[in-house]
Parts: sequence; structure tokens; C-alpha cells
Amino acid sequence: MAHCYYHALSSVRKWGGTPDDYLALHQWFDQSKAIFADPRHRALRHHAEGIFMLETLFGATITNSDGKHVPVRLIGEQHVLEDLGFIPSFADWGRLIAPQAWMFKGRRLDQPSDDTPPVEVPSAPFPIAA
Repeated sequence: MAHCYYHALSSVRKWGGTPDDYLALHQWFDQSKAIFADPRHRALRHHAEGIFMLETLFGATITNSDGKHVPVRLIGEQHVLEDLGFIPSFADWGRLIAPQAWMFKGRRLDQPSDDTPPVEVPSAPFPIAA
């Protein structure tokens, strides 16, 4: 789905109420678009742990404007299923991260850092469509 509003409309079809009852939950999943404006943003929240984080933040249920109690976890599952077709684990996303040399470099915090050159962040490994 392209926009959180359409996820909210889908929630209305499933559980009743109005889009405003669900919009904040769906927006939480897609806030990561501020970091990555392509499908990679989903790696941050579109997984099983993200669904449980949603429940931690919004509570076990919401009460929609029809007075119906709707489990937050079901709303999160709906969002991820609509976007991905299944619910991955974070490990499913993590396995796709190609380790880079800079990820393994570290230094003791008690060591001076004046001779350490700045880290160069590599560009995207593939072209990103506009």
C-alpha cells in the first residue's frame, strides 16, 4: 500500500470505526520513511518484533469509534501483511545486510581518537528509483 490512510481504510473494513481510529498506528510503522524513502525503511519496523513494539506503545487494544475493542497486534499484522505478504522476523531483514569493514571497527573509549580518520559512508549498493 502506498499510504497509511489506505491501511486505515482497510482496518475500517475489517473492524469498523473510522480511519482516524487506526491512522496513528499505521503511521508509526511508516515513520521510518523519514530515514529511507524506499522499501528499505520497512526493515526497521515491518517484522514480528515491530508488531509487538506497536502493542507496547499503543496498548493491547484500541477502542474504535463504534465502541469495538480491536487488538493492536492484529492491526500491526494487517499492516505488515498488506505491505509484504507475510510477517518476517527481524533476523530475516538482518540476514540481507551485507557486512562492511566499518561495521567491525571499534576502539576502546579510553583511547585518544585524534589520529582516527573520519569514517566514509559508502553510497547505496544499487540505484534507487526516483
